[in-house]
Amino acid sequence: MATSPDTELSETRIHEVLSNDRRRMAIEFLQDGNMTLRELAERIAEAETGESPPPRNIRQSAYVSLQQTHIPKLDELDIVEYDEQSKEVSLAEAGDVTVYMEVVPEGELSWSEFYATLSALGLVLMVAVAVDVPLISSVGASILAALVFAIIGGSSLYQRWSQER
Repeated sequence: MATSPDTELSETRIHEVLSNDRRRMAIEFLQDGNMTLRELAERIAEAETGESPPPRNIRQSAYVSLQQTHIPKLDELDIVEYDEQSKEVSLAEAGDVTVYMEVVPEGELSWSEFYATLSALGLVLMVAVAVDVPLISSVGASILAALVFAIIGGSSLYQRWSQER
Protein backbone atom coordinates (compact mmCIF):
# COMPACT_ATOMS: atom_id res chain seq x y z
CA MET A 1 0.00 0.00 0.00
CA ALA A 2 1.50 3.33 -1.01
CA THR A 3 1.56 6.06 1.56
CA SER A 4 -0.60 8.98 0.54
CA PRO A 5 -0.52 12.42 2.17
CA ASP A 6 -3.53 11.35 4.25
CA THR A 7 -1.78 8.23 5.55
CA GLU A 8 1.73 9.66 5.79
CA LEU A 9 3.27 8.77 9.12
CA SER A 10 3.22 11.56 11.66
CA GLU A 11 5.57 11.53 14.62
CA THR A 12 2.61 10.70 16.84
CA ARG A 13 1.68 7.73 14.64
CA ILE A 14 5.30 6.54 14.56
CA HIS A 15 5.53 6.67 18.35
CA GLU A 16 2.23 4.80 18.56
CA VAL A 17 3.61 2.08 16.26
CA LEU A 18 6.85 1.89 18.27
CA SER A 19 5.01 1.73 21.59
CA ASN A 20 4.47 -2.02 21.10
CA ASP A 21 7.46 -4.15 22.12
CA ARG A 22 6.99 -6.79 19.41
CA ARG A 23 6.65 -4.24 16.61
CA ARG A 24 9.72 -2.40 17.88
CA MET A 25 11.72 -5.64 18.11
CA ALA A 26 10.57 -6.69 14.63
CA ILE A 27 11.86 -3.44 13.15
CA GLU A 28 15.08 -3.73 15.14
CA PHE A 29 15.76 -7.32 14.02
CA LEU A 30 14.86 -6.55 10.39
CA GLN A 31 17.67 -3.99 10.34
CA ASP A 32 19.95 -7.06 10.13
CA GLY A 33 18.26 -8.08 6.87
CA ASN A 34 15.22 -9.88 5.49
CA MET A 35 13.89 -12.91 7.34
CA THR A 36 10.92 -15.20 7.32
CA LEU A 37 8.06 -14.65 9.70
CA ARG A 38 9.08 -17.81 11.57
CA GLU A 39 12.69 -16.59 12.00
CA LEU A 40 11.45 -13.22 13.20
CA ALA A 41 9.08 -14.85 15.70
CA GLU A 42 11.95 -17.04 16.95
CA ARG A 43 14.21 -14.03 17.55
CA ILE A 44 11.47 -12.08 19.30
CA ALA A 45 10.61 -15.07 21.51
CA GLU A 46 14.32 -15.43 22.40
CA ALA A 47 14.51 -11.73 23.30
CA GLU A 48 11.36 -11.96 25.42
CA THR A 49 12.39 -15.03 27.37
CA GLY A 50 16.18 -14.87 27.32
CA GLU A 51 16.14 -18.58 26.42
CA SER A 52 17.57 -20.24 23.32
CA PRO A 53 15.58 -21.94 22.02
CA PRO A 54 12.60 -20.20 23.55
CA PRO A 55 9.63 -22.21 24.82
CA ARG A 56 7.30 -23.41 22.06
CA ASN A 57 4.26 -21.54 23.44
CA ILE A 58 6.14 -18.21 23.39
CA ARG A 59 7.38 -18.82 19.83
CA GLN A 60 3.83 -19.65 18.78
CA SER A 61 2.43 -16.57 20.54
CA ALA A 62 5.00 -14.35 18.84
CA TYR A 63 4.30 -15.93 15.44
CA VAL A 64 0.53 -15.55 15.69
CA SER A 65 0.67 -11.95 16.92
CA LEU A 66 3.15 -11.02 14.18
CA GLN A 67 1.11 -12.75 11.47
CA GLN A 68 -2.30 -11.48 12.53
CA THR A 69 -1.56 -8.04 13.94
CA HIS A 70 1.89 -6.52 13.87
CA ILE A 71 3.25 -7.34 10.40
CA PRO A 72 -0.01 -6.43 8.61
CA LYS A 73 -0.06 -3.10 10.49
CA LEU A 74 3.60 -2.37 9.66
CA ASP A 75 3.01 -3.42 6.04
CA GLU A 76 -0.07 -1.21 5.76
CA LEU A 77 1.98 1.77 6.99
CA ASP A 78 4.81 0.97 4.51
CA ILE A 79 7.28 0.35 7.31
CA VAL A 80 7.88 -3.26 6.24
CA GLU A 81 7.22 -5.25 3.11
CA TYR A 82 5.62 -8.65 3.62
CA ASP A 83 5.31 -11.40 1.02
CA GLU A 84 2.43 -13.62 2.15
CA GLN A 85 3.48 -16.44 -0.21
CA SER A 86 7.07 -16.80 0.99
CA LYS A 87 6.32 -15.36 4.45
CA GLU A 88 9.38 -13.11 4.02
CA VAL A 89 9.52 -9.77 5.83
CA SER A 90 11.87 -6.86 5.09
CA LEU A 91 12.12 -3.21 6.03
CA ALA A 92 10.59 -0.96 3.41
CA GLU A 93 12.65 1.80 1.84
CA ALA A 94 9.97 4.41 2.52
CA GLY A 95 8.66 5.09 5.99
CA ASP A 96 11.98 4.69 7.78
CA VAL A 97 11.08 4.78 11.47
CA THR A 98 14.47 3.56 12.66
CA VAL A 99 15.57 7.15 13.26
CA TYR A 100 13.05 7.19 16.12
CA MET A 101 14.57 4.09 17.68
CA GLU A 102 17.60 4.30 19.87
CA VAL A 103 18.14 0.93 21.41
CA VAL A 104 20.17 1.36 24.59
CA PRO A 105 21.24 -1.68 26.59
CA GLU A 106 20.28 -1.45 30.26
CA GLY A 107 22.85 0.41 32.33
CA GLU A 108 24.36 2.25 29.34
CA LEU A 109 24.04 5.87 28.26
CA SER A 110 21.95 6.85 25.26
CA TRP A 111 23.64 9.09 22.73
CA SER A 112 21.50 12.03 23.86
CA GLU A 113 22.59 11.47 27.48
CA PHE A 114 26.21 11.17 26.34
CA TYR A 115 26.09 14.47 24.44
CA ALA A 116 24.30 16.22 27.32
CA THR A 117 26.97 14.99 29.75
CA LEU A 118 29.75 16.05 27.41
CA SER A 119 28.18 19.51 27.02
CA ALA A 120 27.87 19.84 30.79
CA LEU A 121 31.53 18.85 31.16
CA GLY A 122 32.51 21.52 28.62
CA LEU A 123 30.50 24.11 30.53
CA VAL A 124 32.08 23.10 33.86
CA LEU A 125 35.55 23.35 32.31
CA MET A 126 34.82 26.84 30.93
CA VAL A 127 33.50 27.99 34.33
CA ALA A 128 36.61 26.49 35.98
CA VAL A 129 38.82 28.54 33.65
CA ALA A 130 36.75 31.69 34.30
CA VAL A 131 37.07 31.37 38.09
CA ASP A 132 40.77 30.54 37.78
CA VAL A 133 40.86 26.96 39.09
CA PRO A 134 44.64 26.35 39.26
CA LEU A 135 45.29 23.22 37.21
CA ILE A 136 42.45 23.70 34.72
CA SER A 137 42.99 27.40 34.01
CA SER A 138 46.69 26.77 33.30
CA VAL A 139 45.63 24.61 30.31
CA GLY A 140 43.62 27.49 28.83
CA ALA A 141 40.07 27.92 27.61
CA SER A 142 40.87 27.59 23.91
CA ILE A 143 42.66 24.25 24.34
CA LEU A 144 39.91 22.85 26.58
CA ALA A 145 37.19 24.05 24.18
CA ALA A 146 39.04 22.52 21.23
CA LEU A 147 39.35 19.25 23.14
CA VAL A 148 35.63 19.15 24.00
CA PHE A 149 34.66 20.00 20.39
CA ALA A 150 37.03 17.32 19.07
CA ILE A 151 35.43 14.73 21.36
CA ILE A 152 31.93 15.82 20.26
CA GLY A 153 32.93 15.68 16.59
CA GLY A 154 34.64 12.31 16.92
CA SER A 155 31.70 10.92 18.86
CA SER A 156 29.19 12.07 16.27
CA LEU A 157 31.25 10.49 13.47
CA TYR A 158 31.46 7.24 15.45
CA GLN A 159 27.71 7.33 16.14
CA ARG A 160 26.93 7.84 12.44
CA TRP A 161 29.33 5.06 11.43
CA SER A 162 27.94 2.61 13.99
CA GLN A 163 24.32 3.32 12.99
CA GLU A 164 25.07 2.71 9.32
CA ARG A 165 26.58 -0.72 10.01
